[in-house]
Order: sequence, then C-alpha cells, then structure tokens
Amino acid sequence: MIGEGSPPQPVRPSRAGPGNSRRASAGRAARHRPPAAPRLLLLLFSLAQSMLGAPVLQSDHGPNAASQQAKPYVVLLSLGGFRFDYARKFGAVHLLELAARGAAAPEGMLPAYPSLTFPDQYTLVTGLYPEHHGIVADRFYDPARKQVFSASDPASRADGSWYGGQPLWALAEKQGMRTACYLWPGSDAEIAGIRPSYYLKYDERAEGEEPIRQVTAWLRMPPDLRPHLIALSYPDAEIAGRRYGPESPQTAAAVKRLDRLVGELRENLDRLHLPIDLIVVSDHGMEQAAGSRIDLDRYADLSSIRTVGPLLYPDSDAAAEAIYQSLKIKSDQFTVYRRSRLPAGLHFDRNPREGDPVVIATGPYPIQAHAPAAGDDAPAWQGVDGYDAREMQSMRGIFIAAGPDIRPGATLEPFESVNVFPLLVRILALDVADGRAGSDGSLNVLAGILVSGRQ
Repeated sequence: MIGEGSPPQPVRPSRAGPGNSRRASAGRAARHRPPAAPRLLLLLFSLAQSMLGAPVLQSDHGPNAASQQAKPYVVLLSLGGFRFDYARKFGAVHLLELAARGAAAPEGMLPAYPSLTFPDQYTLVTGLYPEHHGIVADRFYDPARKQVFSASDPASRADGSWYGGQPLWALAEKQGMRTACYLWPGSDAEIAGIRPSYYLKYDERAEGEEPIRQVTAWLRMPPDLRPHLIALSYPDAEIAGRRYGPESPQTAAAVKRLDRLVGELRENLDRLHLPIDLIVVSDHGMEQAAGSRIDLDRYADLSSIRTVGPLLYPDSDAAAEAIYQSLKIKSDQFTVYRRSRLPAGLHFDRNPREGDPVVIATGPYPIQAHAPAAGDDAPAWQGVDGYDAREMQSMRGIFIAAGPDIRPGATLEPFESVNVFPLLVRILALDVADGRAGSDGSLNVLAGILVSGRQ
C-alpha cells in the first residue's frame, strides 16, 4: 500500500472558526476572565498573530487550572517523511547535537502500518494503531457510513466523527491543561468533544520560521493562558522525498532547511527558561519507488466493487473470497490476504475500513486497484511510503528527545511509535483513568529515557 495524499497546498483559512465560543454567558465569562494584565497580554498576543500572518483559532476552555500551571511543557515536533538516517546522511548538525544532548533511537522508530501521514501522525497523539483509531489510510471507504475519507478533502478531514480514540490534546484539555497545535492532522476537528485551545485550520501550510515564531509566542503567554502541550508538523521532507526521491539533492536541501529550523526552535526555547521538553519525531520514512504501477484489475474483476486506491471493498464475503482467489499467487510484487488472516504484527485485521481482501506490497511498488482514466494520471512519485517498517527499514522515522525530564545520553533500540503517547502522558502528569485514553503502547518501552523520579 502506498501513500496517495498529495502534499498540502497553501490556502488562506478564515480567521473565524467553530472553535470560537463567543456566546458564553456573562457569568461564565466572568468566571473565566483572566486578570487585567494577562488580558492585555492576550490582546497583544492576538495582534502579534495578525502581524505574523498566522490565523490562529481559539477554543474557549478557560485558563489553565491552578494544578496544571506548575507542570512541564512539551513541544512535539513532527518532520513528515523524515527518514531515520537522514540526519546522518545529510549532515543535520542541530538534530545530531540535540540527539547527543538528550535521548535518541539511532536506528529509528517504527511507524504503525500503514506508514502514511494521517494514520501515523494520529497514532503518535493517541497511542493507538490505525485500525483502532480508525484513520487506516490517507484515503479509505467506510462501509457503514458509505462515505470516503480523504486527507485532501477539507470536509472529511475536519469532521471529528471520523476519528476514534482520544488525542492527547483532548485528554489534556479535559483536565484543565491548555494545548496548542500547528497543523497537526485532526487538530482542527472536534474529537471526543474537544479541540485544542489554540489551533490552525489544516489547510494552512507550515512554511519557514512562521511556525517557530508562533510556538515561541504561545510559550510567552501568561502562565494561566500558556499551552503546556504544543504539537506542530512540517511536511518539507515528505514533499521533497515523494517528488524527487529520498536520495535526491532536493531532499538533502529540505533536510538542511528543517535542521536549521530545529536549531532556531531550540535556541528560542532555551531563551524562555521554562521546563520544556522538545521531542522530535517523524510519521514515517521514505523509499525510492521501484518498477511501474501495479493495477490489480489486471488480475481480478473489480468492476462491480468499491475501491479506494489499493483498498478493496466487496459487498459480500463470497465476493471477497472470489477476489482473493483471483489475486492469490499472481505476482511476486504483492501478497494478498483475507483481512482476518493478516499477520498479527501488522495490527490491521479487524476494521472494515481496511477492506477485504488486503493487498500488501513486497517491495516499494506503487499499487492501485485500477489504472487511472485517460488524462487523470497522478504524478509518478519518485519516493513512496506506506509499507511495513519491520520489513522495510527505510520506512522508519526519527525519535529525538531533550529537556529537563529526559536523561542525557540515553539510546534506544527501534521501537513502535504507539509508545510515544504514554511517554507524553507521563511527562505532562495527566490522568489516564478515562477509558478513552487507553493506549496500545506501554510506558515501559520509553521509561528508561526519563530522569529519576519521572519514571
């Protein structure tokens, strides 16, 4: 299975949004109104946002609870499509220095299957495998809803009913801790009844220093308004890797550009003199595409079934079995399984959104159900993602963490990305008694990188 979503395109979002709650009663407004000085600072902060050109939307959750204000801060930075070896390969000096200063997984972090942007970015903030949180691909069909989800469609992308689980920002907000997201998948949707206190519409493109300036501005807010969790994402490495390939000069330039931004972010955070843990991750890696596109309808009659990319949705078990038999042992470039018989390690065998049967590529081969119609050919990407990171090392992403709660010099063997969520929960000292905050990961995997007393 390969990633189908196009790189995000710059769009000017509206400055008003569903996250605003301007019609609160006078009594409620009085209860949540900050003192005069912080209110003035908030006004100045809002003016600064306009000057920066970052249309930040706000949800009215009130100020940080008093019990939350003394807790640490976490900045979670995702570099989309940043392969685990890019920093060494292309000389990313700031990332390498950050790894030496804190904790790192030199041989990478294993994304959940499929290793695609929306499924794995959402896995990082829920601790759930895609089949459990429901975002099983960048594009898929839901047989119960009879609708297609597409990461490139603003309507489905911002519809919180598509997303299962409870993202970290929702868990924190419910416990009185303010949060902020800069273009993290799902953060502009109302999930589990909550949006972050501060967020942007996902249509906005993260470019250059602007996200770094916005993160710094958020952390300069008064303590009662300052977000303790900030999640932001840059797509540069993924865009370059897909268009030109992971070994290309364009990808090398994107890595150097991102490395410079990481260095700037770290300097800004250091100057704030706050207890901030900076955690740098990526959703997945990237591999050079091999061979021509595989069209599954060459091997099986798919004319009467619903398909989305390489995903197949027959309307009966008999039809699914017939397609399975038609595709079985037809090519050494893919293996086909009935969904219930997929290898357990993929964690991809129970959600109807995954389709049935399921086709798994045996290498970096682009697979689609049908050849595109004449004139509808998609770009021939040089780089591809979406494969099993246990079988294809190039799908591994990065994990680097540094800050007052992180033990310097800690080194990790490759681990699954579902384990990042419980680490963040522990650093932020959040209560996970709520059953919806359950995770497929375990704190035991990453507890060793925490300083004594935080484990």
